[in-house]
Amino acid sequence: MSAVFGDERMVGAADTSAEAREVSPVITLTTIEVGGQTLTLLPQKAGWLADARTLLIADAHIGKAVSFRALGVPVPRGTTSETLAALTALIEQHGARRVVFLGDFMHSSRSFAAATLAAVARWRQQHAAVELTLVRGNHDDRAGDPPAAWAFEVVDEPLMLNGLALCHHPKPRVNGYVLAGHLHPCVSLTGRVGDRLRLPCFWFGEHVGVLPAFGAFTGMHPIVAQAGERVFAVAGDHVRELPSSASPRPG
Repeated sequence: MSAVFGDERMVGAADTSAEAREVSPVITLTTIEVGGQTLTLLPQKAGWLADARTLLIADAHIGKAVSFRALGVPVPRGTTSETLAALTALIEQHGARRVVFLGDFMHSSRSFAAATLAAVARWRQQHAAVELTLVRGNHDDRAGDPPAAWAFEVVDEPLMLNGLALCHHPKPRVNGYVLAGHLHPCVSLTGRVGDRLRLPCFWFGEHVGVLPAFGAFTGMHPIVAQAGERVFAVAGDHVRELPSSASPRPG
């Protein structure tokens, strides 16, 4: 297989006292080898390519809530701010030089409301030195490219990066291992008493890996892993590989 499980490492404060653990919890980081590159699976539902100092973000769906409200659907407010704040935290935590969005940065043409545009513009100004690249997805085709003032590099899939084919749609490519989004993958786990828990997940096959949706207001789609595929569930501050005996079931 082109995707090979790497390792887990713990990061957090050097102080191991109870007080320090409450302030700075220890987080488990899981790495996997794909296309000859080391990819860190972040519990914030993003990927990190340390060698390229690049964050991979799938399906941010900025402005989805305002799109729904424009159609008269009552949905929570503040989801764009939450998504942008999560991006800021990742950029600062890892010292990212580049962020590659694997499609569906904006949700629709109705996402370009004044408040949403202003929020993203402020966020962009805060990270003016960071390169932003958008690999167009199906929602981007409908929404249109980001405003020129946001200084995005916008490309069609695939975007080749050190042997990886960065895409939106999870389809095999002959020229590299594909990392993509689009599916909003999750797993549905059943407990001993019949309760069910849905968790976002990373899903890796022989030729294609799929990242979970990053946005604060996105749905999830249950996946069913086939033999030889690996699934890593996101639960709080941890990313854990599911044993093959715990194959995800349709939700």
